[in-house]
Amino acid sequence: MQTSIFDFSLPAEQIAVVPISPRDAARMLVVGNGLQDKHIANFVEFLRAGDVLVFNDTKVIPARLLGVCGNAKIEVLLHKKINDGNWQCFAKPAKRLRVGDIVTFADDFCSEIVRKYDDGQVLVNFAYNNDVFQQKLEFYGAMPLPPYIERNRSADVSDNNNYQTVYAQNSGSVAAPTAGLHFTKELLDKIDVAGVKRVHVTLHVGGGTFLPVKVEDTKDHIMHSEYAEISKKAAQIINEAKQEGRRVIAVGTTSVRTLESASNAQGVIQEFAGETNIFITPSYKFKIVDVMLTNFHLPKSTLFMLVCAFSGTEKMQEAYAHAIEKNYRFYSYGDACLLINSNI
Repeated sequence: MQTSIFDFSLPAEQIAVVPISPRDAARMLVVGNGLQDKHIANFVEFLRAGDVLVFNDTKVIPARLLGVCGNAKIEVLLHKKINDGNWQCFAKPAKRLRVGDIVTFADDFCSEIVRKYDDGQVLVNFAYNNDVFQQKLEFYGAMPLPPYIERNRSADVSDNNNYQTVYAQNSGSVAAPTAGLHFTKELLDKIDVAGVKRVHVTLHVGGGTFLPVKVEDTKDHIMHSEYAEISKKAAQIINEAKQEGRRVIAVGTTSVRTLESASNAQGVIQEFAGETNIFITPSYKFKIVDVMLTNFHLPKSTLFMLVCAFSGTEKMQEAYAHAIEKNYRFYSYGDACLLINSNI
């Protein structure tokens, strides 16, 4: 499938670089039989008693580090934890680094380059126990805002809260599961009152998730793998809903990818803990997810391909054209889409 199918033009002024406040004041384009212009505050109106709402409870870590190696200034973005002490990272400028080099972030915080990859990534070792490493990362690291935000402004103290969901629990992501950023504790309370069951899964979002696809054909794209977990209890709740004809609503593409990765051929969710590199494009048959809440995504990104697979490419192109015309805010700090499968 040609990547160009998923391209579109977006005015730069519609790319959100700061979040809206309060969180649930964000707009929400409902994509079903037609298009409806709503707000996140209206989300509960589209829920039914008995629905299962699935959230990704990953917590973003302050993964951006600024250091020096010799006379060179080095920026390191932690991308994926390999094991205690070892992280796969994006580094700039990676060409200045050699295996064995020491990158110093502070007088008491440094790392060693132990491997270089062909794609410009590096494997670094932090020679600290996990507790000490976490303390130093919290002190010296910055929130890893997406590059298009960093080009406009630097991360500040407010991003420590704004770029984190209110239900984040399990540390490990280097990017936020952005659909979840719209939820407030008050909105979650309303969801509970509506008789909707909330369950959590975990997918630690890697830096590669939001990258545009650079190959001409989607079959040539290689997905970065990410760690995901679904508990036995969460799997049971979801399976019972599917068996009883109740809807499973995924908050964010990361929840979608986790659910679909953990499903077997019969559409039954398995307890899961491991890596997933699932790449969902049109023609994929969804086994678990009936409704999806998600933000507006980058042109030619794997995430835009996923929503096209869910609702249809033509419908999503129409929805995005409508959103651009109506001045919706795009990307991580932007507005949302509620994608409803009209057959459920």
